[in-house]
Amino acid sequence: MIAASYFLVALVGYLVGGIPTAYLAGRLRGVDIRCHGSGNVGGTNALRVLGWKLGVPVMVLDVGKGYLATAFLPRLPVWGGEAVSLALAAGLGAILGHVFSPYLRFRGGKGVATGAGVVLALAPLPAALSAAAFVLAVFGTGIVSLGSLSAAATLPVGAFLLDRYANHPIPVEVRALTLGLAVFVFYTHRSNIRRLIAGRENRFRRLWERKGG
Repeated sequence: MIAASYFLVALVGYLVGGIPTAYLAGRLRGVDIRCHGSGNVGGTNALRVLGWKLGVPVMVLDVGKGYLATAFLPRLPVWGGEAVSLALAAGLGAILGHVFSPYLRFRGGKGVATGAGVVLALAPLPAALSAAAFVLAVFGTGIVSLGSLSAAATLPVGAFLLDRYANHPIPVEVRALTLGLAVFVFYTHRSNIRRLIAGRENRFRRLWERKGG
């Protein structure tokens, strides 16, 4: 029964995370975002193709999907099991749903924003450190993928240091999640890493000057 609860909460999280916000935002403009920019159904491509007025809300909603699934789904009085494990199952489901959306033939984004929402629900302080790394990298270089990679690398390191040296206990399962997410983000950004090494990665000089600004 408990195993079924974990499966079901992960399934509901998957369906929530799979809501393709960038695709739906593009349809408001009559644009199929899968056919423009990088073709990715995520916030960065939404910024590039649709401009900040739609791109920023897409990013916020993608974070919200992860947070909602992790923070609220486990509280429904229909599950059995341990609270942290239920939250982890729901959050992982949401991330997989975003990356492999069931509504778009299993095509989606790269999981950064939704993963950030999951971590925000489980470990707010490491999430804040990761967000700071993202902002510094993006505003310092104009490269969003570098911000995502910087945030991913900062997340498990921050969680470990806070737990070990700052009297800020973080469950071992959550620390394991932060490490797994970092590896997953680096995997989903492998093409970006190749372009970064080659010096050909897309750069936003000024986000507010993009289309729609």
